[in-house]
Amino acid sequence: MTSQPQITIIGGGLAGSEAAWQAAQQGASVVLYEMRPHKSGPAHHTGMLAELVCSNSMRGAALENAVGLLKEELARLDSLIVTSAREAAVPAGGALAVDRERFGAIVEARLAAHPNVQIRRDEITAIPAEGTVIVACGPLPSEPLAAAIDALVGGRLHYYDAAAPIVALDSIDTSVMYHKSRYDKGDGADYLNIPLDRETYLRFVEDLKTLPKHEPKGFETDVATGDVPYFEGCLPIEELAARGEDTLRFGPLKPVGLRDPRTGKGPHAVVQLRKENAAGTALNLVGFQTRLTWPAQKEAFGKLPGLADAEWLRLGVMHRNTFVDSPRLLTADLRLRSAPRVFFAGQITGAEGYVEAAACGTIAGIAAARDLLGLPPVAVPADTALGAVVAHLQNTASPDFQPANVTWTFFSPLEEIVREKRLRRAKLAERALTRIDAFAAEVRTERVLA
Repeated sequence: MTSQPQITIIGGGLAGSEAAWQAAQQGASVVLYEMRPHKSGPAHHTGMLAELVCSNSMRGAALENAVGLLKEELARLDSLIVTSAREAAVPAGGALAVDRERFGAIVEARLAAHPNVQIRRDEITAIPAEGTVIVACGPLPSEPLAAAIDALVGGRLHYYDAAAPIVALDSIDTSVMYHKSRYDKGDGADYLNIPLDRETYLRFVEDLKTLPKHEPKGFETDVATGDVPYFEGCLPIEELAARGEDTLRFGPLKPVGLRDPRTGKGPHAVVQLRKENAAGTALNLVGFQTRLTWPAQKEAFGKLPGLADAEWLRLGVMHRNTFVDSPRLLTADLRLRSAPRVFFAGQITGAEGYVEAAACGTIAGIAAARDLLGLPPVAVPADTALGAVVAHLQNTASPDFQPANVTWTFFSPLEEIVREKRLRRAKLAERALTRIDAFAAEVRTERVLA
């Protein structure tokens, strides 16, 4: 180890491990803190670095899949997580799945052998007062660390993920919908509305009450009652449905002020879709946060008028999840605006998923190292999957920032018109890899180790 200034990384999960590797490969000296195995988080089962706490799958591998493209981009940036996952892969059809123990062992061995990385098995309960820091504690930090982060970000730390589904505009039938804002407020047409007659509405309510739901984890429930302590102003849509036949009609599906301009009549209930990004290519189902299983969501929401062939960019979730308001707090290189020496990486940023966590670690690790070493900053290129991760974390168009996986939402259209979706995405991937190769060449310096 050298005597040069060090980067302190809090958390040895996927994001922290990747950040440590990328920073070390840039030539920075890194100290990676992980409290396990001395103290374990509520979702962990081992003391391994980069533990996969849920599935052993890193999802689709094909380049026509946004997360598959992201994996290939990260591999071209010498990602510790992706290259280790490929080495520890097990058969999984079109997905990249791994042998958990072998994967963790490879990650830990490579980090432990790196001359610029020091691994310390100690708990960090406060943000260091000096030096460059990368906070990669994951979505369930200890109470003291969560309190320290909340104080650092001015009380803008969220503790519960209540995300409504997001649908691709080009996959829905808008002919059965109409543009209108309630009482014509704002621009008068800020929302796309799906009118429901009584029969359709009642069928939807019944689906919400009877279809399968995710069971809450133990750490999400109240110790005394065993119930999930929901915030009354942000209840799951199925919880509202269970409170009475008309509850939704007086809540998120309220038709008041949304008279259908085509008929002049007010519908029995209305599902509202709101722009999720500035381009309006992604739409949020307003108030549809839910614990329904993903297959159940597709079944119930697919019965709504115009959504039979919907492409879901994100399905609804409600679970305990700690994350910052990234669009308003972080810069594009995941640096905290109010304290530029502090970076964030992984699920704490609102990037959902294993590969997205590694992507954040890559961005923060490279940026922090270059800053510490006095190297010029480099911007993640747009129209790449890595750039799409950044774009989501910088998306101020959505008033209610929520965690999400990488999607094609933030890619610019191709210059030529390609109507077939698979071919179009293949061409988008080709363009993205050209740009990521140029980015990879840019971040390589004479300091990078062989």
